[in-house]
Amino acid sequence: MELHQIETDLQNSDFKYRLDAIAALNDYPSEVAVPLLTKHLHDPEFLVRSFVARGLGKHQTSESFAALLEIIKFDNTPNVRAEAANSLSLFGRLSVSHLVQTFFMDEHWLLRRTILATLVELECPEEILEVCVQGLEGEDASVREAAVDTLGSLAGSRQHQAALSQLLILKNSQSERIRIQVAYALKHFDDPDAKEALAQLRQDANHRVVGAAMEDLLQ
Repeated sequence: MELHQIETDLQNSDFKYRLDAIAALNDYPSEVAVPLLTKHLHDPEFLVRSFVARGLGKHQTSESFAALLEIIKFDNTPNVRAEAANSLSLFGRLSVSHLVQTFFMDEHWLLRRTILATLVELECPEEILEVCVQGLEGEDASVREAAVDTLGSLAGSRQHQAALSQLLILKNSQSERIRIQVAYALKHFDDPDAKEALAQLRQDANHRVVGAAMEDLLQ
């Protein structure tokens, strides 16, 4: 799409035109795309803002980084904030401290699960452990389950023992869903304690927990 058409469509009252225009900016260099994208940080349509957040992740500039931080902090739609967090992670280690801070400040499940996934990709075990512990203290069940699953990714890392210690405590959780995730996570650890805990979970009172703990044995 020609640049003049993009600029025209970005002003169209029909948000579908704005979506197409923002998508078309992917073909343009940062010095062209980023100023146009940032003009729509507060677009009234959340889908447009989501496209903006995604588009900004394709441009590794200080301006796009700052814009993504603004979205994460101030946008009122969780989907948009989650998209911005995913884009921010594309900046690599530079994004880690900001993602951790966001996890602590924003309790929405979608954003938190997005951050957990992105931190695993960034391979930062200390920060992963920190957010997992924070997530486990929260009230959202899906985040707590994701945190348990993420603890499994720390096997073999600098936080191997700390993650295993968390899982050994969680194997006694009252939540069957947590115990199921613990069973899966423990399989990443080759320690005697992990194997003993798995053996206990194979004797769990809930058949779904037993199934999760025994799954690898039945293959």
